[in-house]
Amino acid sequence: MYSAIAANKRNTIIIVGLFIGLIAGGSLWWGYSTGNGSSALFIIGFAAIYTVFQYYISTGLAVAMSGAVPIQKSDNPRLWNIVENIAISQGMPMPKVYVIPDDAPNAFATGRKPDKAVVAATSGLLAIMDDRELEGVMAHEMGHVRNYDIRVSAVVFGLVSAIGVLADFAIRMSFWSNNSRSRDDNGLGLVFLVVGIVGSIVAFLIGPLVTAAVSRQREYLADATSAEITRYPEGLASALAKLGQYGKPLRRKSSSMAHMYIADPVKPGLVERVFSTHPPIPMRIERLRAMGGKF
Repeated sequence: MYSAIAANKRNTIIIVGLFIGLIAGGSLWWGYSTGNGSSALFIIGFAAIYTVFQYYISTGLAVAMSGAVPIQKSDNPRLWNIVENIAISQGMPMPKVYVIPDDAPNAFATGRKPDKAVVAATSGLLAIMDDRELEGVMAHEMGHVRNYDIRVSAVVFGLVSAIGVLADFAIRMSFWSNNSRSRDDNGLGLVFLVVGIVGSIVAFLIGPLVTAAVSRQREYLADATSAEITRYPEGLASALAKLGQYGKPLRRKSSSMAHMYIADPVKPGLVERVFSTHPPIPMRIERLRAMGGKF
């Protein structure tokens, strides 16, 4: 189990590092092509600032988009006590607890750091899970918080979004340059167009692939962390089996939030599987049950 945790952390660092390297390399190429090296610093600076902005608004945005409602202990003692017991056992601050009024079984966690964390479960999840299964699910979500997974996801999402904005800006600049009468401007317009096309490919094809790859690694890591916290991998394995059997799309689903949930809230088709933010449920169950004999 601990080797699985270490491998997932290592793989995430490699994937994010390669993506950041791609952004830096593209920025340097842009500076070289335009003959203005300072523009590379502008691109990197914009990406960094945009990512920080996304990072700080991510929690409030996720709660608003999901339709989650905050609760106190008296509203749902069962869910509250399970979350509180996990927080105490792990020496973590008690997160804010939310319930999403939706029959589709699912749960998510968000927050920049443990003392700003939010965990949420749908009413459908609470209805079909027994206590051991619900404990496994919430330990998975608390694992995301403990492992700072939301921070990693927010950074990756911010970088991808920043590239998309820059690509759109470059394409617009290419049209503006091509409409000008200056031959030099027309040459620069071609550079803008190439950068815009390459940036769009990165933002809308490579970016989602990177986001999905990072998310899948973090899901495996949170599964392993849940097993470590509860010392009962079968609880989460059984919960995942129910999610596979009874899962359905959320009423307020959003592909931009898909990576936050324990199970895919959009239920993508076969063609979209390469972009899926979640590993196949049978594979997750298999890994958990392989861990079961090690406790």
